[in-house]
Amino acid sequence: MCGRFKRSVTWAEYYAYLALTGAVPNAPPRYNVAPTDPVYAVRRASAGSPELVTLRWGLIPAWAKDAKGGAMMINARADTIAEKPAYCEAFVQRRCLILADGFYEWKLEGKIKQPYLIARHDGGPFAFAGLWERWRPPGSGGEPIESCTIVTTDANALLRPIHERMPVILDRADHDAWLGAADPVAAKALLRAYPDAEIAVTRVSTRVNSVRNDDAACAEPERMLL
Repeated sequence: MCGRFKRSVTWAEYYAYLALTGAVPNAPPRYNVAPTDPVYAVRRASAGSPELVTLRWGLIPAWAKDAKGGAMMINARADTIAEKPAYCEAFVQRRCLILADGFYEWKLEGKIKQPYLIARHDGGPFAFAGLWERWRPPGSGGEPIESCTIVTTDANALLRPIHERMPVILDRADHDAWLGAADPVAAKALLRAYPDAEIAVTRVSTRVNSVRNDDAACAEPERMLL
């Protein structure tokens, strides 16, 4: 599962990593992104070029009667992504890259839910495999909501003692294939656990446990685990 993450490195780093061009968002760093928050993602524009967009985290299927269920659909399992009605069409037609540079998982230690930050060793940016959808309020003529979900897979050996699942962090070389692969079988083959050797796990303050806290202190280490 992925229930919180951070997007805190500079926009220059994200633009370089993702080979983006165009105007840079006027958006501050986020250290405790939570479900239903706006997140930044890259998807294919109608002309085929990548575009940076903001999406609501928590996918609302196009056929949903209301937007309430979106908060529960923040993750989509890689093993069932092609069959689940909420995700199967988006998996084929609407894939995206969700910008991040760390995510949090919790482990029950005694009576405390202890958070851990998982990030690259160098703290640099990466992208989750994501799906996006456009939902229009039935019969109201209201503004559509564009939302997204993060794809998850079985955790690698490093994370398994903390949580059995982890978000899919795509290799940089696989970004174009994820966004543009016409063959769903080929796209599904990209949904694997990130290598143990490429990530670091850091025990962090329980400050991140509250969604009201969104500052650099959320990601400060208590001590290095690995």
